[in-house]
Amino acid sequence: MRNRLPTLALILLLPLTTTATAAASSPGRGPGTCAKSALLFCEDFQDLPTGGASSLDWGVDTKHGTLTVEREGRRGQKVLRVHTEGNGRAFLKVDDFAPPGNSFYGRVRLKVDAFPVAPDWAHYTLVEATGTGPEIVRPLGGQYVPTLDRALWGVGADGGPTGDWTNWRESAPSVAGRWLCFEWRMEAADNRITVWFDGVPQPDLTVSTREHGGNDVDFVFPRFDTVKLGWQLYQGDPTPSGYDVRIDDIALSTARVGC
Repeated sequence: MRNRLPTLALILLLPLTTTATAAASSPGRGPGTCAKSALLFCEDFQDLPTGGASSLDWGVDTKHGTLTVEREGRRGQKVLRVHTEGNGRAFLKVDDFAPPGNSFYGRVRLKVDAFPVAPDWAHYTLVEATGTGPEIVRPLGGQYVPTLDRALWGVGADGGPTGDWTNWRESAPSVAGRWLCFEWRMEAADNRITVWFDGVPQPDLTVSTREHGGNDVDFVFPRFDTVKLGWQLYQGDPTPSGYDVRIDDIALSTARVGC
C-alpha cells in the first residue's frame, strides 16, 4: 500500500509551494537583502529616489543608454531600469572591488523585455568582470543563434588569449518578459565559472581553465577590481532597435547568497 500524506498536511504544504513559485517570477523578496553577512557589495534600490540612478556606492557606464530607478509591480518595489538604443550600453559599475582570493559569488534578479532577433549572431552582455589582466570575463551574456532561431544564454570572455567567445548552450534559452534569479561563482583556483538559474545549477554553462569556448589556450581570470551589471549589445542596427532590462537585489559575496 502506498503511503499517503494526510489531507491536512497537504493543505498546509500548498501555500508554501505557491509562495516559492511566485518568488521566482517577481522582484524583491522582502526586506533584509543587504543585511546578510559576508556581503562584499549589495544594492536593492529601496533607499534611492525614483528617477535618474546614482549612488556614492557605485558608478555608471553608459553610451546610448540610461539607468533609472522605477517602481515595479503591484507592490511598488523599486528596481533599476536599464535602457539602451541600438548597440548601446548601460551598466551599474562596482569599482574598487577586491574579493578575497580573487574568488566571489554573485546574485542578481533581472528581467529582459526582449532579446535581439537580428542581426545573425547578435551578442549581448548583462554581467561583466574586469581587472588587472587581459581577459574581460562575462559570467552572463548570450547570443541570437540564427540556425536555431532563438537567443541563448552563455558564459563568455573577450580581449585575452582565449579570444572573443560566448559558450552558449541550447539547454539555456534566454526567455524574455520574466524575472530570473541569476547566481554565479568565480573560483580562481581553476578559473571556474559556475551558474544557477532560479536556484537550479546549470552545469552545461560551466567553464574553467581548459574547458571553455575560446582558443586552445588556458583561460585565466584577471585580478578582479570591477563588476558591471546592465546591458550591452555589440552589433549595429539590431532588431528590436531598443532594449529594456529591470534589475534588482544585486549581491556580491564571499559565500553563496541564494535566491
